[in-house]
Amino acid sequence: MAEGHPHSHEVSEAAAADLERAGGRDATVEIVEHDPAWAARFTAERERLAPLLGHAEIHHIGSTAVPGLAAKAVIDLMALVGDVDAPVQTLVQRGGYVFPEAFNAMLRDRRWLCRPSAAHRTHHLHLVAQRAELERHLHFRDRLRVDPGLAAQYATLKRELAARFPDDRERYSEAKGAFVRRVVEA
Repeated sequence: MAEGHPHSHEVSEAAAADLERAGGRDATVEIVEHDPAWAARFTAERERLAPLLGHAEIHHIGSTAVPGLAAKAVIDLMALVGDVDAPVQTLVQRGGYVFPEAFNAMLRDRRWLCRPSAAHRTHHLHLVAQRAELERHLHFRDRLRVDPGLAAQYATLKRELAARFPDDRERYSEAKGAFVRRVVEA
């Protein structure tokens, strides 16, 4: 792991603590075929969030942003904001998002929220203040969009990892890391 980032067991423990406090259990990692409606769901959420985030740039990232790519049916949004902490209260109170406190305490330079609950997620919202972090995610998404072979490799990996870690989203995500780094650095 990169210096300054928490170890996977620490992140898993923090995520589990948030779920326990919320009285829920994390949903199973399930990869489904691409749904063309995901693009419209992103657009609707971006329009709904725009008044709550002011002048933030809001982008569709992750696998649901890649036409034809199998994915977890969760829309990932990333917003470039001036201060990652400033919009959190508004997003929780007026946007219907959940802010997992223990998990976010592990994060540096970004925040993560989900909706409608930590146990059942339809949307993930990543808040970042550094353009380089946004660009890294957009570069990964765009590489998958233009290279069907690469997207197919990623879909195969995700299915294998979902089968191996069906009840551990953190380990599933961590296990994709080497592939993501290879694509971003290429």
